[in-house]
Amino acid sequence: MPKTKAADLHDKDDEQLTLMLKETQEQIFRLRVQSSTERLEAPSELLKARRDIARIKTILRLRELKAETQASSS
Repeated sequence: MPKTKAADLHDKDDEQLTLMLKETQEQIFRLRVQSSTERLEAPSELLKARRDIARIKTILRLRELKAETQASSS
């Protein structure tokens, strides 16, 4: 999975982000298993996947907070 930019993630809806989050978490699991059983070809992939997860979770949380703010002000 290529590294995703935050701007690209903002264009996706919550359902797509949740799916991407799940896929990236599965990718991290596979990379961890691979790193414990054999040599990783690109150890930086683990770091990139973790950063992508952080980006996705941040965007989802921002949207959640925005929805709460709008609901309380109505």
